[in-house]
Amino acid sequence: MNTQLAANNAQQSAQNQKTDHVVAKFGGTSVANFDAMNRCSEIIVADNNVRVVAVSASAGVTNHLVALCKKDISTDERAENITGVLAIQEAILNELSLDADLAHGFDETIKAFQALASEGVKSKQQQDELLSFGERLSSYLFTQVLRLNGLNAIRFDVRQVLKTDSQFSKATPDVAATAAAAKEHLVPLLAEHVIVTQGFIGSDAHGQTTTLGRGGSDYSAALLAEAINAKSVHIWTDVVGIFSTDPRLCAKATPIARLSFDEAAEMATFGAKVLHPATILPASRSHINVFVGSSREPERGGTWIEREKSQLPGIRAVTQRKNQLLLTLKSPEMLLASGFLARVFTILSEFNISVDLVTTSEISVAITLDNAPNASRPELDQDCLDKLAEFCHVSVENNLTLVALIGSQIQLRQHEMNLMNVLSDFNIRLICHGASKHNLCFLVEQAESDRVVQAIHSRLLEVQNAA
Repeated sequence: MNTQLAANNAQQSAQNQKTDHVVAKFGGTSVANFDAMNRCSEIIVADNNVRVVAVSASAGVTNHLVALCKKDISTDERAENITGVLAIQEAILNELSLDADLAHGFDETIKAFQALASEGVKSKQQQDELLSFGERLSSYLFTQVLRLNGLNAIRFDVRQVLKTDSQFSKATPDVAATAAAAKEHLVPLLAEHVIVTQGFIGSDAHGQTTTLGRGGSDYSAALLAEAINAKSVHIWTDVVGIFSTDPRLCAKATPIARLSFDEAAEMATFGAKVLHPATILPASRSHINVFVGSSREPERGGTWIEREKSQLPGIRAVTQRKNQLLLTLKSPEMLLASGFLARVFTILSEFNISVDLVTTSEISVAITLDNAPNASRPELDQDCLDKLAEFCHVSVENNLTLVALIGSQIQLRQHEMNLMNVLSDFNIRLICHGASKHNLCFLVEQAESDRVVQAIHSRLLEVQNAA
């Protein structure tokens, strides 16, 4: 079944069989230690609708696992990172005693981790297997914490239901297969148990462990919510919702109470790190509301992301995404010619390069590309540049930041003069607007991007919020 058909079927199923179930996801800082886990358990105890809990690896574990995946790691570094993983788990175990069923599974998982980590990974499949141990271990510990707080909790291996292709390190979920497996293995357990499972990981058709990419636990939670026809997904993290900008940059940044799916998708895509961008896909197509809040301060509320359009048109937030490239392709052959852009994008596709923004003139096209350290394509391949250079002049600019204004029905009328006045103090390399009424994007020099964001927030958003 193709992806679009599967998605359509999932959406129809969700509309016909919606339940009151809630899927809750807790990030790494929320399950960092026993005290953090205990706080999270209180959130679950307070909401009887939470039937599935997806957990990340405890904070710090994934960094050790990533280090262990490196091919050039020394013997001492390997031992140090294995010890680091075990120390984080042992610190939590010092605060509780595992029931027999959990203790056996935990011990076996620890043995499997030590064996693979000591041997070293030799394939992408083994890398995914090694990276999966963080979530697998934390889910044992969190299950026990829930039991200590009076819940009938069981640990469930998400690989039984979350089915993907075999694209290791960034697997694509199989929506139809996941829904079928959840109906068989997961749904029958929900009436009697709170299910604790893992974010970030799944399995392919051969039963091999796969991962959805770093930060994929949010995505996992939304996929599970879609598979069990849940009414909402609650993403518990270390911040009180989604803010108008990074509060570390702007002291007057404020949490946004409600966002539409479109607005939230734009914010996640263009730099807001609170929510994984892919989370919106299953939530939107299956009409599942998403809540983002702080596990440290649940009483302060958070941000609800809903299908309905935002009631506040205009600019809601400003985000930034650093480490961007600007690829400019220029050729007189573009003038009054057809097929130039098709040729360009065919070559980019051959090298699996994802394009963000595109602007064109009569004889040139400018394209922005993500060059962040965790991007799927860390930098432009020279072979790709050589192919492009066969029919046009190619230039590449580095050290740029993509700044995005996010909102609803953004139209450059009332804000136009104010925005231009704010930007007049900075060197703007590219502006893109019109393809979506939910964003206005531009490139600036990376050294100036923090000041650009602060200026926009101060002179546009803070004034707007005070009015």
